[in-house]
Amino acid sequence: MLAALTGTGLSAAAGINAYIPLLLLGALARFTDLVQLGSGWQWLEHPAALGTVGALLTVEFAADKVPVADSVNDAVQTFVRPTSGGVTFGAGASSVALEDMATAGDAVSGDGSFGSVAAGVVIALALHAVKSLARPLINTATLGSGGAVASLVEDASSLSLAVLAILVPIAILLFVPVFVFLVWWLLRLRGKRKRARANRNRVPTGPGPHQP
Repeated sequence: MLAALTGTGLSAAAGINAYIPLLLLGALARFTDLVQLGSGWQWLEHPAALGTVGALLTVEFAADKVPVADSVNDAVQTFVRPTSGGVTFGAGASSVALEDMATAGDAVSGDGSFGSVAAGVVIALALHAVKSLARPLINTATLGSGGAVASLVEDASSLSLAVLAILVPIAILLFVPVFVFLVWWLLRLRGKRKRARANRNRVPTGPGPHQP
């Protein structure tokens, strides 16, 4: 169960920001004993991988704070975030499985499975969809001024989810009802805005004031 919760939290974090959980997972595996990646995922802690992910994180951090550019970035990230979600779910779950097996005295490769990667892709895609839905609403409501603040909140949320997934995976259970409520609230808000826009654009069909 802990492996699934760790993978879920990391892939959810990747759905918000593709690079934060990747960088955190790789850095912790390389520089600490908190994470021990399975053999199939040890490339994440290679200096070249860490440097590349760090550079991509810097680019996204800047692009996601600028109106219009953030929407373009979200479109590009439609492919990147689910991929990152699959990788982080598989790598994170393998690290927990590896630790459990080592405690039990068994050998394990920790390569992960197709099922865990697929689950990570789906979870990250769901979070990405919510983020892509929320950002235009925020930009419209604040005339673009709230996008940068929202982006910082999203970055902090991604980092917090990733840290909790690694250190306190049971806490990820609290994330599910929050996510469901957020989806419901965003869909409701979007529906209200569509109805308001339709009412403003409605053309009167009755006779004009000067018509008999």
